[in-house]
Amino acid sequence: MAQFGDYQNEIYFNGLFGRLPELPMDFAGLERRAEAAMSASLWSYVAGGAGDERTQRANVRAFDQWGLVPRMLVGAKARNLTVDLFGLELPSPLFLAPVGVIGLCAQDGHGDLATARAAARTGVPMVASTLSVDPLEDVAKQFGDTPGFFQLYTPTDRELAQSLVSRAEAAGFRGIVVTLDTWVTGWRPRDLSTGNFPQLRGHCLANYFTDPVFRSRLATPPEQDPSSAVLTWTQIFGNPLTWADLDWLRSLTSLPLILKGLSHPEDVRRARDAGVDGVYCSNHGGRQANGGLPALDTLPEVVAAADGLPVLFDSGVRSGADAAKALALGATAVGIGRPYAYGLALGGEEGMVHVLRTLLAELDLVMAVDGYPSLADLTPEALRRVHV
Repeated sequence: MAQFGDYQNEIYFNGLFGRLPELPMDFAGLERRAEAAMSASLWSYVAGGAGDERTQRANVRAFDQWGLVPRMLVGAKARNLTVDLFGLELPSPLFLAPVGVIGLCAQDGHGDLATARAAARTGVPMVASTLSVDPLEDVAKQFGDTPGFFQLYTPTDRELAQSLVSRAEAAGFRGIVVTLDTWVTGWRPRDLSTGNFPQLRGHCLANYFTDPVFRSRLATPPEQDPSSAVLTWTQIFGNPLTWADLDWLRSLTSLPLILKGLSHPEDVRRARDAGVDGVYCSNHGGRQANGGLPALDTLPEVVAAADGLPVLFDSGVRSGADAAKALALGATAVGIGRPYAYGLALGGEEGMVHVLRTLLAELDLVMAVDGYPSLADLTPEALRRVHV
């Protein structure tokens, strides 16, 4: 039976014939080469975070505070990484977290499509951002048999919100992920220093410019007057949602509804009691607010408060070993962000597939070597605090 860890055998055997990996095998290598491959403004947007980026760094360091306890003689020759998520049986617990400028990270400017194709090839679901170079319908067509989810930045125009969600349903997306922490942009010195906000330049707005409701708000089609269309977008993009809006959000769709950005257990309990289908523990990778807790530190309380609801997690995941720790702390599924963006920038669809296979292989082999044959074996009891 094939295992994700077999990717290393493929690489080693290729090495016998002088065929070495064209892309780095580790995150640090990906990051270095991606910086050289991307424009300065795009690099600052993807790699940067809020403030002095302390929270972004803390997200990464938080994983170093935990270590898996090896268990031996358990016969972990075969590992089972499958997970049930909203009734969908997935081959692994990884997913592609939404990245609002992923379309720009590809050399051909169509990174959303490349990401969807990589999802189809690896079985790793994509959470497609509202901020997309290509319309959501075109992205969904690339998924194949791999399910996809649509991430909604909720506009102030409720009719537009309904239209975006209805389009996602019709296109075949399997859930709606509502991001709560981005109704206003956080303080991002890197982007400010380059004066760069891609959407103000008309980038990644295809879902709006192709939407019938949005277009009805314009005096002139965006193809003829893109500047006016961008101005309209700025006026309706950010909706500071409150608990009073949750019934309305729930009414938009019969698909699973997942709230992204929940970190406080009381917020999780209120969301659960209000009928959401899943919670998404994340601090936006440190991009939105500086000075907060690492997302990983909030995960155990989020899981406890979710009381059985699926818990998605992202922020700071850089390796398969990181994913294993998040799963042991109770995450149902673990999102990857910057690593796949860098793989896309370096090698397009193939680069993304390479990155996802490396992450899956490491997760699989960590479980093999440390004696955890299935995800059910990765529990909080498998972890200990690291004292350095």
